Amino acid sequence: MSFLQPLLLAALPLIALPILIHLINQRRYQTIRWAAMMFILAANRMSRGYAKLRQWLILLFRTLAIAGLIFAVARPLASGWLGLTAGGKADTTIIIFDRSPSMRQQSPGTVNSKLETGRQQLVRALSMFGSTRWILIENTTNQPRELESPDALTKLSVTEPSSASADVPTMLQAARDYIEANKSGRTEIWICSDIRQNDWNAESGRWATLRDSFLEFNQGVRFHLLAYPDLAANNVAVRVTDVRRLQTSDSAELLVSLQLTREGVVDEEKQGIPLSFEIEGARSEFTVEMTGSKFDLKDHRLPLERTHERGWAKVSIPADSNAADNEFYFVFDKPTPRVAAIVTDEPQAARPLQLAAQISPDPHQRSSAEILTRDQLPQIDWETLSLLMWQGPLPDADTAKLVQEFVDRGGQVMFFPPRVVSSDDFLGVKWGDWSEKSDGVPIETWRPDQDLLANTQSGAALPVGQLQVRNFCTIEGETTPIASLKGGTPLLARVTTNRGGVYFCGTTVGAGDSSIATDGVVLYVMVQRALNSGAAMLGNARQLMVGDVGHDQAVSWQKLAGPPEALSTEYAFQGGVYQADAKLVALNRTVAEDQAPVLDDVRLTELFKGLDFARVDDQAGNLSALIQEIWRVFLGLMMLALILEAALCLPRITPNPTHSTMSAVAVGFNDNTVGSEAADRPASTSKA
Repeated sequence: MSFLQPLLLAALPLIALPILIHLINQRRYQTIRWAAMMFILAANRMSRGYAKLRQWLILLFRTLAIAGLIFAVARPLASGWLGLTAGGKADTTIIIFDRSPSMRQQSPGTVNSKLETGRQQLVRALSMFGSTRWILIENTTNQPRELESPDALTKLSVTEPSSASADVPTMLQAARDYIEANKSGRTEIWICSDIRQNDWNAESGRWATLRDSFLEFNQGVRFHLLAYPDLAANNVAVRVTDVRRLQTSDSAELLVSLQLTREGVVDEEKQGIPLSFEIEGARSEFTVEMTGSKFDLKDHRLPLERTHERGWAKVSIPADSNAADNEFYFVFDKPTPRVAAIVTDEPQAARPLQLAAQISPDPHQRSSAEILTRDQLPQIDWETLSLLMWQGPLPDADTAKLVQEFVDRGGQVMFFPPRVVSSDDFLGVKWGDWSEKSDGVPIETWRPDQDLLANTQSGAALPVGQLQVRNFCTIEGETTPIASLKGGTPLLARVTTNRGGVYFCGTTVGAGDSSIATDGVVLYVMVQRALNSGAAMLGNARQLMVGDVGHDQAVSWQKLAGPPEALSTEYAFQGGVYQADAKLVALNRTVAEDQAPVLDDVRLTELFKGLDFARVDDQAGNLSALIQEIWRVFLGLMMLALILEAALCLPRITPNPTHSTMSAVAVGFNDNTVGSEAADRPASTSKA
């Protein structure tokens, strides 16, 4: 049990007062054995058992009455957080608030989402506790924001739903930096999240560093997690996977490919899903039959006017338990050529990369790839480039600046190791030593849920496990592994960037180093996906995910479609269609938000190992407070104890008024007083 005024519990030893008074009262009389009174004592022993029991009960209820009073004034709490406020008032309270799309899920029969419920629960709970400073860190800007009080959580736009995924390690790092910069005293960190794996990124190496840094604080930091782990049954999400405008002889068509995913499916029962397409106000509907957890619709044709070359559209499905994944926006324009450049000192060895880039899977989509040396870099048109593949020493000085600007624009870069490594690095990552395995090493693990090696639209896995690697170079630096060799050595890794993509592949496509080129499928898919991501940043119609655009860049946009309540300061984090100068931009949630599993309880506990951590689970729509004061209960128990004590102190009623004097005297005396009182009485009274 926890208390708002735990220091008052220091008065608990006062419950011994009735016992002390009883012991002092016993020493008021001295017992003198008197033969004339022995027969009275003998009669009194017949009722001594009841008298003893009554005395002990009176003592017990007096003790309980004092204990109840002390507990009541200490203001006890009843909640799922045991020991929540032990330790006194916090100097700083930091709120880590997850407002990602999955937090808009509702429970059956409720109208409030996880986000709304969590926000109300935080206001109720935190309003009970005093704090010098209240700080909010939410998942869009990841920047500390000072609040006047917990009530401000329900009034700020930055606590409303967003289309941005959360990055809990980054938010905790911001909290840690705030504590250090402001020299905060005792600090409590409250986390409100549905603990989805994509938001928590439990495999990141940042967690170990975060744990160690929080343990270094002498003032103590306590963590409280308000979790909403429930998954929605049969929640359907819609996502557009490809959009192409096709010009015919007398008209035009929009070919739309999309994917439906469904959570919590326990059977293969068919479900009819109505799809509503809206092209700049013009609506059409189409119903599909969905079986299982995933459905793909390929190249659904939507008619366009011949002169309609550029525009925006939206596909939506009926309302279900999560409104955040029921819409998807997309834009279209004339196809943008996909251009790749391969920088290498071994042109012949890079030939497989060129073939994988210039063979387009769509005959209507133009693709080109050129092999260049480092001396030919000035020939690259960076404004039209989609993908840069680099095999050789990492870029340095002015070259590194050009590549960095290309990545910041949204371009994609894939690095392959040179034969002779150097100490140069790019974005803090560099090549290590080469290793040779003549028998070949298989790829043991890879990420099938997202990025370059994700499963196909039909759900089939890429044959990554069939590849063999004979020579590989280690990757040194902070990266996110996408594929790892047997034994755990990363083979393909991605570097964290604000925009664009930077990948390091630990082997080459040469036949002597790996079977990547000879098998072909994995290499082709990797290159084509990187090309698509880079091309999406070019042209006048751009299909982007929330997080690909900077906050400052989106402020000047004009909204064409999207949530009506979204402020201009929130455009970078809200799904919709926006006008950015001459460009149309469609923003949507990331792929991981559609069907992200919940982080395992054991793994979650490991993330906070060694820290002062408490967790309570809640459900969307729960109206009951998680934390309540129960001092009235203890006050009532105190009053009940006093009433029972008073009842036991009432004199015993004798049913027969003609009872003998000896019995009356016997009832009126007890072991402590009978001897001394009898000694003071006249002999005639004793004899009577």
